[in-house]
Amino acid sequence: MSSAITTAVPSVELPDTPRRIRALRISDVLSLTGAVVASISMTSIIYTYLAPVGGVVGFFATAYVLFLAAYALLVSFDENMTTVRDRMVLVGVHSLAVTVFVTLIFVVVFALVRGADALPHLNFFTQDMALAGPLDPLTDGGIIHAITGTLIQITIALSITIPLGLTTAVFLNEIPGAFTRFVRTIVEAMTALPSIVAGLFIYATAILIFGLNKSGLAAALAISVMMLPIMIRAADVVLRLVPSTLKEASLGLGANNWNTMWRVTLPTARSGLVTAVILATARGIGETSPVLLTSGFTAAFNADPLHGPMVSLPLAIFQFVKSPEPTMIARGFGTAAVLMIIVVSLFIVARIIGGQTVAKKVNARAKREQWVKDIREIGNAIASPFTRFNRTIRRIIYTIRSRFRSKGNKR
Repeated sequence: MSSAITTAVPSVELPDTPRRIRALRISDVLSLTGAVVASISMTSIIYTYLAPVGGVVGFFATAYVLFLAAYALLVSFDENMTTVRDRMVLVGVHSLAVTVFVTLIFVVVFALVRGADALPHLNFFTQDMALAGPLDPLTDGGIIHAITGTLIQITIALSITIPLGLTTAVFLNEIPGAFTRFVRTIVEAMTALPSIVAGLFIYATAILIFGLNKSGLAAALAISVMMLPIMIRAADVVLRLVPSTLKEASLGLGANNWNTMWRVTLPTARSGLVTAVILATARGIGETSPVLLTSGFTAAFNADPLHGPMVSLPLAIFQFVKSPEPTMIARGFGTAAVLMIIVVSLFIVARIIGGQTVAKKVNARAKREQWVKDIREIGNAIASPFTRFNRTIRRIIYTIRSRFRSKGNKR
């Protein structure tokens, strides 16, 4: 009679490492490298011996088309047609992303390089153009009037668009119906509205009909028309992303629709709403056509949006670049660099705020609390010797005083 002998096998815990769904293989690298080399070689032969054409843009366009053909051919040797189509789409999407990124970098760098002659001068940021002409050097004149006008106009526009935009977005999400669909259609149509039409609308109504002078207020109204649909659409998308379970839980606990919207929906979508406001601001701060029709032009500083013309940065760029003088063109590109820096900064802030999830906020709060705790511990460690020294001095003084008092009592 045989007995079964069982042995306990110790369990081995595998490391919890994420599995990589897509991995870059050596064949992929070789296919990409071979396609690049083949496309550049064939394009060089075509442009040198076969076709009497030239130009950098044409060379890169031809090389890109040949690269796609060569890459598809190399991938087809090892993969099926479904994989080939997937790789072609992947290359196309990455190419478009790289093109957009390179274009953005080129625009920013080009403006900075062309405006490098004007940007180092401090007067460029502290003076206006009232006493400077086209023939004056870059050490005279500046764009303080344009910077101030832009800030005033965008502030007025934000005071108009933030209440209207957020209220309309809440209306589109909280009150469904036929009128809601009509408002959403109007908002989507306004998104594609040319900026010159917005300027003409304010010019025809506010200036011609109601008698408002060309001023910063009229320009702010025109900018508001352009900012409003951007803010409404972005806020609408953000509010749609709020989980319905949060709203249902609030209503189930006895809260009405107003309290649910004010205490649950809006706080949950706060970072997204801030991003919507910043995106609309970045759109409105770079508008030229509406401002050109409604603000007027002046070379002097004007901080009153109700009286007199008021210049913004885009309008100043337009006026500077029209001049054939090199100094005015340098001022124009310097102003464009300032405007680009402001817009890119706003987009970076929107990206940072929009990427703040609940988990990231909790981790950031924990890090801040730990940082404050560490600072307090360091402060206590530094102050501890002084505290002990102070206590020792107080004890000595107290002892001396006690002895003198005891001697006085004996006498």
